[in-house]
Amino acid sequence: MGLFMLIFFLIYGSAHGYFLLRASQGLALGRTGTLLLSFWLLIMVLAPLAVWLLEQGGHEQTARACAYIGYSWMGFLFLFLSLMLVFDLLRLVRYLAVFFVRVPAVGLFAPRPLFLVCCLVAALIAGYGWFEALQVRTEHLVIPTDKLPTGVARLRIVQITDLHVGLIVRDGRVARVVEAIRQAAPDLVVATGDMVDGHVGHFDGISEMFRGLTPPLGMVAVYGNHEYYAGFSQATGFLQRSGFELLRSGHRELGDYLSLVGVDDPAAAQRGEFHADDEGRLLATVPPGRFVLLLKHRPVVDPASRGRFDLQLSGHVHKGQVFPFNLLTWLNFPVRAGLNRLAEGGALYVSRGSGTWGPPIRFLAPPEVTVIDLVPTSTSSAVRYGRSS
Repeated sequence: MGLFMLIFFLIYGSAHGYFLLRASQGLALGRTGTLLLSFWLLIMVLAPLAVWLLEQGGHEQTARACAYIGYSWMGFLFLFLSLMLVFDLLRLVRYLAVFFVRVPAVGLFAPRPLFLVCCLVAALIAGYGWFEALQVRTEHLVIPTDKLPTGVARLRIVQITDLHVGLIVRDGRVARVVEAIRQAAPDLVVATGDMVDGHVGHFDGISEMFRGLTPPLGMVAVYGNHEYYAGFSQATGFLQRSGFELLRSGHRELGDYLSLVGVDDPAAAQRGEFHADDEGRLLATVPPGRFVLLLKHRPVVDPASRGRFDLQLSGHVHKGQVFPFNLLTWLNFPVRAGLNRLAEGGALYVSRGSGTWGPPIRFLAPPEVTVIDLVPTSTSSAVRYGRSS
């Protein structure tokens, strides 16, 4: 954790230093203006640490206010830097063209209008992103299978993931997700990790929302990395109070045709409880002929598991949450959000997530609740995927 914090503050502090440089070039700040802006940027660099300390100290309302300000600024700063990077690349291309090809130099934006335009566009996108983060969408996936018994016309599963209940994702946002689940009327609800993102002792009333859901086959959850970051025992208590059965590197048989296999996130290694071979071992024990649903937080397909499951449900990457951050998440998890068919059979579905982490905004990656209908092969000849609402 100490190493992570050091790297984070080096990167985040450098980003603020770059912003100060651009502001100094684009605006006539003067000494007083530069000192005031530097003071603001220093506060914003330290804001994530202040939020954590305040939350741990039980100062929830103050921590929440700091979280909204500090993390909203974080989203704005990321968008600003992304826009500036585009113009910096254009400048580099212009410089190379002038130097090597001897083309006439073409002027680009002067420092002042460039800085102001990037600030304005970043602020507008961040404002829209706050609105987009509240618009929970229902994605509908239809999967034909010959593993449903005669007489079962449909099995409906709802997936939620990466809700990140904490200082920002609270009652109002959770209520939207719960209502989307209720409207879908599922047979089974599964949560694929990162349901919490803070000091879960403060989540009064949220567990009751989930307990109001009564799917016939119950609710099952696996852990993500944030369950361990937020506090393992408290996260476990919250999920259990919410009515979820925890599937910790285990499997559960539902009826004569459905097998749930759930594996822990690698973050369990900090407790000495992660074993890389658990997934393959569990899948090998599933009786043949059953539909195998693999619940796994990170969208990684284990080579030893290929061909052993029908559908893997994952999350974790949020589709980047704020474009173009998805270009960076793709480096670690090179799968697209949505449905990914696998050559060995089966499929991987990667949800965009149901909440937000860090900045309370989303851009080109709206939150989702995923409705998966398993239907007999005779009623549908192909996998269908699309938005139903």
